Amino acid sequence: MTVFKQENVDDHYTLGEDLGSGQFAIVKKCTEKSTGVEYAAKFIKKRRSRSSRRGVSREDIEREVNILKEIQHPNIITLHDVYENKTDVILILELVSGGELFDFLAEKESLTEEEATEFLKQILSGVQYLHSKCIAHFDLKPENIMLLDKDSASPRIKLIDFGLAHQIDFGNEFKNIFGTPEFVGSGPHHRRLMLNRNLV
Repeated sequence: MTVFKQENVDDHYTLGEDLGSGQFAIVKKCTEKSTGVEYAAKFIKKRRSRSSRRGVSREDIEREVNILKEIQHPNIITLHDVYENKTDVILILELVSGGELFDFLAEKESLTEEEATEFLKQILSGVQYLHSKCIAHFDLKPENIMLLDKDSASPRIKLIDFGLAHQIDFGNEFKNIFGTPEFVGSGPHHRRLMLNRNLV
């Protein structure tokens, strides 16, 4: 079992405003006391027992953390540190404050061909990097494609939320179904994933 830091996260970070929440997680802005650098603290509620449906299993939390530790790419969120208390595992993540790409596009209404191409290149670069490591995100949707800084002249894409991501053995079939229901295909070919090194 992976051991995370058992220290009180409040001793090292000043917690700020809520940035978002999901079924079993809440994300808060935080500032590292020793450096003044801002991060995002993702509090993941732990499942108390195997029979419970509330919270996230230890296995799933460790899988997300281990995948994030392997990743180092300019278009993918980075993990800074991990803490644990009685109820939560806290992931200290890169702060991505530019909002969702979807909202940026809705506000802007239209993109030039060059702008659209640049966004697409960044998304595909991140996905190709994951696949080169045999990692499947399994929940790539508009809400999980964000901008590091939307006011930048050339906003950088960041892929976030690796809660459903899996590392898959090359050449083996993966038969489980993951993802947000409205973004998961219904055909039989969506029930099997054969990951190969040429997948983009």
